[in-house]
Amino acid sequence: MLSIELFPLLLGLSAAMFTVGAVGVLVRRNPLVVLMSIELMLNAVNLAFVDYGRYLNSEDGQIFTLVVIVVAAAEAVVGLALVSQVYRSGRELDVDDLSEMRE
Repeated sequence: MLSIELFPLLLGLSAAMFTVGAVGVLVRRNPLVVLMSIELMLNAVNLAFVDYGRYLNSEDGQIFTLVVIVVAAAEAVVGLALVSQVYRSGRELDVDDLSEMRE
């Protein structure tokens, strides 16, 4: 079992993961890397939810984590479908060039 002393450590790890994901979204131009960075940010939020739930002796954090996992799975499916369609159309995979979804 996790002890209460790990609460700040896990929140710090969650904040670091979220920061790395946010930097990846803001800096990178490849849509696949941007999707992976968004997934990293969602996992950081999951870690914070579970950590707060453990700290407060509640199962609510785990329930919210399941909801976030479902949303992340849907986001990954839609994002990868869009990226594969853009790749099949022969366009360059650059986030700035993909701001308009025209052929």
